Amino acid sequence: MYIPPYYENKDIDQIKRFLKENSFGILVNVVDNKPWGTHIPLELEQDLNGADVLVGHIAKANPQWRYFSDNAEVLCIFNGPHAYVSSSWYKEEEVPTWNYIAVHVYGTLKILSEEETMASMFRLVDKYEVSSKNPINLKDMSPKTLRQVKGVVGFQIQITNIQATFKLSQTRQADHAKIISELKERNDPGSQAIADHMEH
Repeated sequence: MYIPPYYENKDIDQIKRFLKENSFGILVNVVDNKPWGTHIPLELEQDLNGADVLVGHIAKANPQWRYFSDNAEVLCIFNGPHAYVSSSWYKEEEVPTWNYIAVHVYGTLKILSEEETMASMFRLVDKYEVSSKNPINLKDMSPKTLRQVKGVVGFQIQITNIQATFKLSQTRQADHAKIISELKERNDPGSQAIADHMEH
């Protein structure tokens, strides 16, 4: 991903927080000589050696997994909030722009065993059921229901490179206060979130 130096984020702790809070990403590899992307949860975890990895699964009906091979490089794209920034908010004439947060993670993929895939599903459900009114637990489900795991392919991605863009009007410090106040006046969640990131 092209990142102008003033928008590049190298704060690995902040990037990890972003990945954990925005884990619904796009897994991209090459299928039959064409780029192929699937929108799925990609959870940031640590492997047995303490290295950062992404863990996920896709349906066996999705042909993408047939092009998985151990150590094949894949790209995982994570999008955060974004908002249009009007240049009418600037002190000087300039073209409008877009503020956004995006992280690209490159890594090598390894297919998980059925047991490892099931364990990752338990962790996934436990993470997202915490805020449910009536949380479910996979432990309470019948063996028949849990057999659906046979219909998916689990995988782990060893991270080799992370590229993070946090484009938050860093080159327009004189206009920051005005941009933030204008964004806050909008009702959409993207504008509100970008304003919050610009403040902090």
